[in-house]
Amino acid sequence: MNELLWLAMLAVNFGCILIAYRLFGRAGLYAWVPLAAVVANVQVIKLVDLFGITATLGNIVYASSFLVTDILSEIYGKKQARRAVFIGLFSLVVMTGLMNLALLFTPAPDDFAQESLATIFGFMPRIAGASLLAYLISQLHDVWAFDFWRQRFPSQRMLWLRNNASTMVSQFIDSTVFTLLAFWGVFPAGVLVEIFWTTYLLKWVVGAADTPFIYVARHWFNRGQIPGEHA
Repeated sequence: MNELLWLAMLAVNFGCILIAYRLFGRAGLYAWVPLAAVVANVQVIKLVDLFGITATLGNIVYASSFLVTDILSEIYGKKQARRAVFIGLFSLVVMTGLMNLALLFTPAPDDFAQESLATIFGFMPRIAGASLLAYLISQLHDVWAFDFWRQRFPSQRMLWLRNNASTMVSQFIDSTVFTLLAFWGVFPAGVLVEIFWTTYLLKWVVGAADTPFIYVARHWFNRGQIPGEHA
């Protein structure tokens, strides 16, 4: 059942990105980045069993942001994609700060939410820092790598190559940075390796699955079907 829900969530995430782009153009893509960053950092608290492995739930939503930056890089250029990365980073920092500030308030006697909020948003500084740094490094690399491959293979027929070549390596960097910074010294080396590979495997699947969607976005733009945008 979890596997079917995971595939459904994959389709919903990518579908929502395309809907946002079709309805709102570039602004819709910018809106998705902070949304994905915040939702992923909430969902990551939940562990689920998928395809025989234990994984965090936030991998799909988080990985979907790479599709957004690749669409921005492909259609609007490297500068616009980098802007989206920093919008996402800003939203993560502000969300973490505001929610941890809220936890400092003494709850009323009838309050029922404090404990649950503390579980979700009271991240250890090490985990929060690892998440932010992994996000920044991997996203900036994705923007750079996509532009690198686009300059060498500019044909639209090679869009699949620059999309996957940039995303797969960026996902590898993200998983490596987060796992080492968050869990080095906490778990044995064997457990660290398992956490890394299971996390990266799911992100790799998400990255590969987003290829048709970037072609759809490119097609809509070429045909002038994006509001306020023309090829």
